Amino acid sequence: MAVKRVPLLAGNWKMNLDHLQAIAFVQKLAWTLKDADHDVADAEVAVFPPFTDLRSVQTLVAADKLPIAYGAQDLSAQDSGAFTGEISGSFLAQLDCTYVIIGHSERRTLHAEDDAQVKAKTAAAVKHGLVPVICVGETAEDLAEQGPSAVPVAQLTTALEGLDSSADIVVAYEPVWAIGSGQAATPDQAEQVAAALREVIRSVLGEDAAARTRILYGGSVKSSNIAGFMREPNVDGALIGGASLDVAEFSSIVRFQKHVGV
Repeated sequence: MAVKRVPLLAGNWKMNLDHLQAIAFVQKLAWTLKDADHDVADAEVAVFPPFTDLRSVQTLVAADKLPIAYGAQDLSAQDSGAFTGEISGSFLAQLDCTYVIIGHSERRTLHAEDDAQVKAKTAAAVKHGLVPVICVGETAEDLAEQGPSAVPVAQLTTALEGLDSSADIVVAYEPVWAIGSGQAATPDQAEQVAAALREVIRSVLGEDAAARTRILYGGSVKSSNIAGFMREPNVDGALIGGASLDVAEFSSIVRFQKHVGV
């Protein structure tokens, strides 16, 4: 029997919105989706605020029983200790985070995170009951030299090493050349890489994991192009950057099935 993968539309706020702005944003997002009769069975909504916002978002979501998931933008590979500025997965678990982004291209580029660190952080997330959103993707140079899937496949293969086949993960394909450029990959390009990534999951974690794992596309996602990606069989949602900071635009992306008729 085929496994139904509920689409995941995830908004990565990056270093934007303080905790008061986060409260106002999440409230408005929830109201907007409710007014539009959005059903979370059609598409799951998640936001990834800065660390300083997470307690406020937790309190709001719990108090008002909002159908919005949330997670952190990073975590430490360490559980505790003398690691100034780091955030343990156990802290995030205590804040009832569902997800944590790992290996985002900005972490890899600006903080020199390599595949070994991404692997360690992935293991730490799973250890603490968090769902890692493992980001993989190639630069323009990688694309020209190795093609569209070689680098993402290698990155994901390393990240999954040592995981149990029952581990719950999400994979986000984010071509570095598309992020913030306004020039998204084509749906065909996204599908080609997503299919290759699903084969990696199948090879490392098994058929069941490959069938249930959601693979997202990230890189200049907008309400005007989301439907094209979501028509592809191996694309199960999107990791959205700038567009997720606009309530109207983000909610329109979330409701892709209704306003475009996919």
